[in-house]
Amino acid sequence: MTFYYQNVYMKDTATVVGPYEKDGPLKKYYDKTYSDLYFGEKSWEQAEIKLVQDSLTILMKKVGMKKEDIDLVVSGDLLNQISASTYGTNGVGKSFIGIYGACSSSVLGMILASNFIDDHRVSNALALVSSHNMSSEKQFRNPTEYGAPKPSSATFTATGAASCFLTREKCDVRIESATLGKIVDYEQNDPNDMGRVMAPAAIETLKKHFDETGRNPDYYDLILTGDLGRYGKDIVKEYMMNVYGIELSDRYNDCGVMLYDLEKQEEVLAGGSGPACSALVAFGYVFHELQKKKLKKVLLIATGALFSPTLLYQKRNINSIAHAISLEVE
Repeated sequence: MTFYYQNVYMKDTATVVGPYEKDGPLKKYYDKTYSDLYFGEKSWEQAEIKLVQDSLTILMKKVGMKKEDIDLVVSGDLLNQISASTYGTNGVGKSFIGIYGACSSSVLGMILASNFIDDHRVSNALALVSSHNMSSEKQFRNPTEYGAPKPSSATFTATGAASCFLTREKCDVRIESATLGKIVDYEQNDPNDMGRVMAPAAIETLKKHFDETGRNPDYYDLILTGDLGRYGKDIVKEYMMNVYGIELSDRYNDCGVMLYDLEKQEEVLAGGSGPACSALVAFGYVFHELQKKKLKKVLLIATGALFSPTLLYQKRNINSIAHAISLEVE
């Protein structure tokens, strides 16, 4: 399903990251960075909550609004009961929607917020996501303290929080359209190979977006998938070309590849993942380039692996999903 927006704009963004992202190639686009993973807190989960709070504080200052002036907050993360979102946004906004789209939550949140604004249900909204490498690894795979080795296909959950302020007030960056994806099962079941798990969903949504809008890759200056990493990115490019005859060329990239220096930061393996991965790239680098009009049309496709470790142990496949949103400047 693809739909278009008339009057939804992205006024500003705020990004906060941990040490690995700070050492990456996009460090100049972040509003706040930390040199350790605790941020002065006593646990990984409390540290992630602090990331959310930091991002909101920075964003509120940028847009010159008080917390009670926000009509709607849409937020998601990877923790059980989306607890980083619920604790981190407590006291902010008149209404709250908590979402779980795994790593696709950044675009899903933007779509939901944009729908409310475009339908004149609210005047403004915050869309935000967070993830923390240690809290996510502990929940979905093994605590890093176990020292379990990982294959080169594994992605590295980004540590960060990213928020954006959406409004009907006319600004430089416009939310132009969005394509909602569907659940895809390509019989993948390796939690250490998220690129291969999520690539089919990215392909499904990208092809749907092209079909329903009548566009091709040339329409966009940049097409970004969320967090497929180096191997998932290759799958998307090859499949789109070999099956559909669609050449994505150099205008296509992946946020998981962009977030880190894959040659120098060997610990990140195949690249970044997590809800914050695509949001940090989109709300940092991409938003900056759109404001400067170095980019004018960007399609962001956030991908997510919808799985439970419990069901994985029961031999169920890992489902995936992807949602797309189009950002434009005149």
